[in-house]
Amino acid sequence: MRNRTVTTFILLGLTDDPQLQVLVFIFLFFNYMLSVSGNLTIITLIFLDSHLKIAMYCFLQNFSFFEISFTSACIPRYLYNIETGDNLITYNACVSQVFFTDLFGVTEFFLLATMSYDCFVAICKLHYVTIMNSTVCRRLVFCCWVAGLFLIIRLFILGLNLEFCDSNTIDHFICDASPLLKISCSNTWFMEQTVIICAVLTLIMTLMCVILSYICIIKTILGFPIAQQKTKAFSTCSSHIIVVSITYGSCIFIYIKPSAKESVAINKGVTVLTTSIAPLLNPFIYTLRNKQVKQAFNDSVKRNALFLKK
Repeated sequence: MRNRTVTTFILLGLTDDPQLQVLVFIFLFFNYMLSVSGNLTIITLIFLDSHLKIAMYCFLQNFSFFEISFTSACIPRYLYNIETGDNLITYNACVSQVFFTDLFGVTEFFLLATMSYDCFVAICKLHYVTIMNSTVCRRLVFCCWVAGLFLIIRLFILGLNLEFCDSNTIDHFICDASPLLKISCSNTWFMEQTVIICAVLTLIMTLMCVILSYICIIKTILGFPIAQQKTKAFSTCSSHIIVVSITYGSCIFIYIKPSAKESVAINKGVTVLTTSIAPLLNPFIYTLRNKQVKQAFNDSVKRNALFLKK
């Protein structure tokens, strides 16, 4: 983002009420700590437990990494702002935050689409372990990274050419494309349209993959002769469906809108959902609804308890 006079930005945050700021700080701090610890637990369990070495859990491990990275790119900085009362963020720090939040966010959509394909293979195809081996898993994750980087790099380069003249006040608690476009003195029409097109393309491409996968999954499940098989199959995919609904719903609300010049006040609450609450919920969604992960967690707790007793 090219600028004439602006070297720092002022983040207005969620509220300027000191009492509310204390509550927001406590809420976001504990959410962040629980989110990081929960996702780290999943990563560790999958790394250590031999029963969780299949592709399904490889993708879940990477998804947890993205959740930690995404929330860490947003929340700690805002907690620092509340704690110190310093709402300033340097130009370089703001640019870095936009880049990494967008990279982790977009790449996560491609990973969710890949996870839906993995569910399709697990339920609809024979020889799941052979088809979705560790090499295929690593390649698919790598492709998610490449796709995410490819989509945002053009936007990032365009953003570096934005000019900021007098206004440096960002009506948000993080640096994000929408509030930055709002205060830019450049003509942002082309940039806005490019953001919308990229957001729509990302959502359509990944959502179509999710929808097609689940159409095939549902058709296959309905063909199962035994009710217990149907229940088990639906249980396998239910966690992924919940996470997809939260992620896609919130992103559509934020980015698919006519203009970034509109008020972003409502979007702050939705951004809190995506950056703080969703990363906290996902570990619980996957562990509480997945018997193998729960079993691995219980086994780990028992091993640690026995170790402490010695």
